[in-house]
Amino acid sequence: MKKYEHVSEYLADLAPMQREVAQIMRELLQDAAPEANEKISYNMPAIEQNGHVLVYFAPTESHLGFYPTADPIVAFKDQLKNYQTSKGTIKIPYDKPLPVKLIRVIVAYRIQQVTTN
Repeated sequence: MKKYEHVSEYLADLAPMQREVAQIMRELLQDAAPEANEKISYNMPAIEQNGHVLVYFAPTESHLGFYPTADPIVAFKDQLKNYQTSKGTIKIPYDKPLPVKLIRVIVAYRIQQVTTN
């Protein structure tokens, strides 16, 4: 498996549709967390603030994987009922629009977690 150092390098290797969705997510995260820095962590795009990764994301063949850590999955379980989730994962199918408002709320939640702890 190729090891990535930069998000732009990661995105360049994606299939066109996956790259388009990933770029939209990238821009959404940059807007939702303007003080965060993007990085590659666990060989996928992530944003970090105050030395803590806020969220990760990675396109797959069938969905966009959004990894906000475990706490938001529990905190927003009612809003996530239409998505397949696991301990720290939200699977967003490509045939559904990105839940922009929900992603923003989850990112704000994560920012609060890393700035108050």
